[in-house]
Amino acid sequence: MFGLICAVTARTHFAVRRFMPTNIVLDAIHTRRGLKWGLPVMVLAVPYALASVFCAGLAEAGGSGWLNVLALLFVWNALKLLVAGPVTLIRLLRVRGREAQARRRMTPTVLRNGVGLEQSTEPVFSSMRA
Repeated sequence: MFGLICAVTARTHFAVRRFMPTNIVLDAIHTRRGLKWGLPVMVLAVPYALASVFCAGLAEAGGSGWLNVLALLFVWNALKLLVAGPVTLIRLLRVRGREAQARRRMTPTVLRNGVGLEQSTEPVFSSMRA
């Protein structure tokens, strides 16, 4: 029974995750190419925060109690986006540091093999050889 519950929960999670806008954005910025967009994505937390305030105000003014659930969902999404900015910035700094370290490690090897840096940056086309 426990295995069935875990399987249904996992399948529901991954099925719903594909359609949630904040999760789509978070998946996109956690790639190598998307890490640079982490801090600008933090700006998207502002509309979610405003929407949560609006829904909470409507609920307090006599609206449906379900607006509180919607406000909670908006707050959760705003917090996810706020946390994603600094996390991706830290990951970007670590990745760029590792890339720079790999370039520094490869430079002596390239120079030792007789390939100058000016030769390695320009491609040699086979049709240009005599």
